[in-house]
Amino acid sequence: MAVKRKRHYDIDFTLRRVFGKRSFRPLQREVISATLEGEDVFLQAATSFGKSLCYQLPAVVDFGITIVISPLLALMNNQVASMRRANIRVETINSTTTQSKKKAIIEDLQCGHPLTRLLYVTPEYCEGDHFRNILRIIHSQRELARIAIDEAHCISEWGHDFRPSFKSLSFFKAEFPDVPMICLTATATARVRNDIITTLALDESKMRMFRMTTSRPNLHYEVRFKSDEEDHYSDFLSWIRKAHDRRTNNPERAIQLASQNQRANSVPGIIYTLFRKDCEALAARLRADGIGAKPYHAGLPHTDRADALAGWVENREGYDIIVATTAFGMGIDKENVRFVVHWQIPKSFEGFYQEAGRAGRDGKASACILYYGREDRDRAANMMVRDQQRQPSKGANIAAMKQQMLKRAESLKLLVEYCENTAQCRHRMIANYFADEEVPPCDYACDWCKNPVLLVRRKEKGLASEEWCSTQKEMGRFDIDEYD
Repeated sequence: MAVKRKRHYDIDFTLRRVFGKRSFRPLQREVISATLEGEDVFLQAATSFGKSLCYQLPAVVDFGITIVISPLLALMNNQVASMRRANIRVETINSTTTQSKKKAIIEDLQCGHPLTRLLYVTPEYCEGDHFRNILRIIHSQRELARIAIDEAHCISEWGHDFRPSFKSLSFFKAEFPDVPMICLTATATARVRNDIITTLALDESKMRMFRMTTSRPNLHYEVRFKSDEEDHYSDFLSWIRKAHDRRTNNPERAIQLASQNQRANSVPGIIYTLFRKDCEALAARLRADGIGAKPYHAGLPHTDRADALAGWVENREGYDIIVATTAFGMGIDKENVRFVVHWQIPKSFEGFYQEAGRAGRDGKASACILYYGREDRDRAANMMVRDQQRQPSKGANIAAMKQQMLKRAESLKLLVEYCENTAQCRHRMIANYFADEEVPPCDYACDWCKNPVLLVRRKEKGLASEEWCSTQKEMGRFDIDEYD
């Protein structure tokens, strides 16, 4: 069985030497210290907090192996690549792992004294008896250091990315009650938090709970209303071209960007679409207009997705914008994303918040724009009804499915209210959704706080695309030159 070890860890030295960071962000030190002391930890913090460091650094300084359970291949592969660049022995077993590589990883684990410091796996892989038996061997040698569960909201049927296989993770506390667990998520209401804690059989009286404010004051939230017949492409194209012009016409800023391995004619960003066909069509349309854009969705070949992701992360020419479906971006460590655009209303409030939060991880101001039309709203509602009708009327999981559909419907309803609301700060609306009382002043970082009168006018008129440009200056829109 594992035992708690009182050891001295020089985490500041490791932070600088291995991770290349000069200081911890607020609460990171406390979270890392808690897990190194053998405590169970629940961490809820907004995107950009640096949640992955809270299990990666302990894995580097501590004895044994850390198992990281993650729901997305892109997230796993990106973090594995980053750790390997830091010369850390890290592996992953997922659908993209070759048989020969998987065999080598398993052989390392089966000895009970693995050289691997971090192993990334999917929740589905954790259900297999073979893998569980290997973990028992490692645990018997006292080398199972901790279990990290990333995107922990997926455990809950009330979470927006529910994955049934996450339910089986109760296995870890049942089999290895002495092994510390750390759960991490950016989006969890009180109901989701309670669901996670109960499902994993965590003792709430003994675990350490860390909750940071949902507020990201550097994010500038804006809803752009569109009529049913409007093609809002021209509005976005005008906005991004002006951003390019401001950068290229500012020699001092161009030199500064070059020193940061960025190009002056590049404004890195993400555009989210609901449908794959829109994803590919929009990327092609942007390229035809001279904007570097690449599509990213699960239906593309793995090589195409890997190339798009690598080119975007590395700021290559022609890879300025990723046009993606909603799975993209979780765990992607790219700090200089200057904007996130939702081309249609997302499926849930949590999804919107998490996706928008991929902007501005460097702490600099960034734009989060949601294009909203009532046709999109009705389409989203109809899609939900169709999904509900496809659910079986009988079966063991019918109650859970109905509960999940109810949650989705309520979340979409509240997101529609967020879009339609022209009488309140958007940062405050987000905080209200997550029952977060700790929200600093917005400081004009949303369309309502910047110009509430014109926001109401825009909603009432449902401005056509030609009218957007004429109201840009009046509205005081958030321009990229404000952000840099």
